[in-house]
Amino acid sequence: MNRQAQAVILFLVGVAVLRAGFTDLYLRYVKAGLQPLLLLAGVVLITAAAATLWYGRRRPRTDGDEPEPYEGHEGHEGGHVHREPRVSWLLVLPLVALILVPPPALGSYSAMRAGTALQEAPWGYPKLPTDDPLRLELADYAGRAVYDHGRSLGDRHVKLTGFLALDENGTAYLVRMTLNCCAADAQPVKVGLSGELPPVLRPDTWLEVTGTYTGKQVKDPVNDGVIPFLKATEARPVKAPRDPYDESLNG
Repeated sequence: MNRQAQAVILFLVGVAVLRAGFTDLYLRYVKAGLQPLLLLAGVVLITAAAATLWYGRRRPRTDGDEPEPYEGHEGHEGGHVHREPRVSWLLVLPLVALILVPPPALGSYSAMRAGTALQEAPWGYPKLPTDDPLRLELADYAGRAVYDHGRSLGDRHVKLTGFLALDENGTAYLVRMTLNCCAADAQPVKVGLSGELPPVLRPDTWLEVTGTYTGKQVKDPVNDGVIPFLKATEARPVKAPRDPYDESLNG
C-alpha cells in the first residue's frame, strides 16, 4: 500500500473517531469518561494522515530512486513497476460505512449469550431515598436483591429501565449491558420479570418496569451467576437512553 492510500485510511479513521467523539455515538463503543481520549486519538490520526501526505510530496526524488515493488511481485521488468491493484482501494469502504452507518448498541442477542456481570458482593449498600416508586439502576436493584436479600428494598415499589430479552423458554429479562472499558468487554446484568407483563414481548424493546422485590432467583446458564427477579406491576415502552450502557458496577 502506497503512502497516499495510507494517508487516506488514516484520515478516514480519524474522521470516524472524531464524528463518534463529538456526538453520542461514542457511547456505543466506550465509557463516557473516555471521550477526551477518543477526541485526542482522532486528532492524532488526522495529523498523521496530513504528515504522511506532506512527506510524500516533499520527499526529493533522484534519478537513482526506484519505487519499492508491490509486495508479492518480483521487482519490475523492463523498467515497468508493478503498482498496487486498484481493487485495494476497496479497503476504505468499511471505513466509509462506519462513518455513514454506525452499528447499533449491543442488545438481547449478545446479552443472552453472555453470563451475568453480577459476580462479587460489595461491602455494603447506601440507604435509599424515601421516594415511592423509587427509581433504581438495574444493577443496583440486582445487587440488593441478591446480596442484601432484598432487606433494603422491602415491599417498596421500584422502577427499572432496560431492554427486553427472552431465553429459549420464553422467560422475560430486563437487561443492561455494563462496561469495564469498551463495548468489546461488555457484560449483561439481568433481572428476570414476573407478574404483569405486556401481552406481546419483543426482544430489544426498552421498557420502564415498576414492581416489587421477590425472592425468586435462577442460575444464569452461561456462568452460573445469580439472576434475581422483579414482580412487575406495570411495564411500558420507553425510548432508549442516551447512554445505553450501565457503568454503575464499574464506576
